[in-house]
Amino acid sequence: MIGDGNNIRTLLRKFYFSLLPTSVLRTKYLYKHKNWFHHIGANFHFQPRMLPADPELISFGDNVKIAANVTFINHDMIACLLKDMGISNISQYQGCIEIGNNVMIGAGSIVLPNVRIGNNVIIGAGSIVSKNIPDNCVAVGVPCKVVGDIKTIIEKRIQYQGCDVSTLWGKFTKFNMV
Repeated sequence: MIGDGNNIRTLLRKFYFSLLPTSVLRTKYLYKHKNWFHHIGANFHFQPRMLPADPELISFGDNVKIAANVTFINHDMIACLLKDMGISNISQYQGCIEIGNNVMIGAGSIVLPNVRIGNNVIIGAGSIVSKNIPDNCVAVGVPCKVVGDIKTIIEKRIQYQGCDVSTLWGKFTKFNMV
C-alpha cells in the first residue's frame, strides 16, 4: 500500500513512475509494487502516466487493459469546501473501485468512487463511469451507459481482421457516405 500520499518516499515513487517512457515499463513497475493497489490480476496493462491518489482502494481482475489518460477517482473535495464554509464535521467521501476480468477502459475515461465494472466489458474512450457496469457489455458516454454486448463487438472486429489499407478506406468511405 502506498499509504500517505504526501510521504516523500511515496511522492518520489509516483514521480519516478510518471517518468517511465513506455506503458510496458510502467506495468512492470506496478507488478513489482503490486501492493500499491488492492489487487492486480494476471495479464494486466496500464498506460496512464499518473497513479491514482488512493490506489489501495482499486482492484483489477485478470486481463485488464487501461488505456492512456484514464483517471480513477476514489474521493471528492466537498469536505474541503464545507470546511472552508465553517462546516467541519463532514468527512471526506471515499469509495472503492473494482474492475472485473477481461476489461478494457478506453483513453481519457474517468471512473468514480464506489463503482464496479463487471467481467468482459469494454468502456469507450472519454466515458465517465459513475454507476456499476454489468458483465458482458460495451458501455460509453457521459454518463457511461450500456450500448451493446461484447459478442457483437467481437463479431464486428472479426470483419476487420487482416484488412489492407485500401479495404479499410473503402469501408470508411462507405460508412461515412453523406
